[in-house]
Amino acid sequence: MDTEQPRGAVALITNTRGEFLLHLRDDIPGIAWPGHWSVLGGGCDPGESPHAAIVRELVEEAGLTVEGLTELFEVPDAHGSGQLVTVFAATWDGDAHTLPLAEGIKLDWVAPAHLDTLTIPPFIRDAIDRYTATRD
Repeated sequence: MDTEQPRGAVALITNTRGEFLLHLRDDIPGIAWPGHWSVLGGGCDPGESPHAAIVRELVEEAGLTVEGLTELFEVPDAHGSGQLVTVFAATWDGDAHTLPLAEGIKLDWVAPAHLDTLTIPPFIRDAIDRYTATRD
């Protein structure tokens, strides 16, 4: 019996102004964190590495290809998908509103000072806080 924890990957994408690219998730039953602001990402397919998964998810969800994805750390999404999520970071300076969003409600750039006003899954908030602490 395979008891390996499911895996996922997300990307903390910032622009040169230090804003985070956030994704407002659909507010529908049956998905993890409905109606929450999150970052782009998703689950790994069977046999897929977290790096391959985040590259695929960025393209699938937002038509986005970024250079220099850097693996940072892992965070558990204990209260949502149940996945152990690998967090990546990259910089991209495009217009969030022109991306072809394939799921969710919208994408937007959010300044760090406004993060506390949004409903963000705890594991994503933890990842952003850890990432921000290394940049300050």
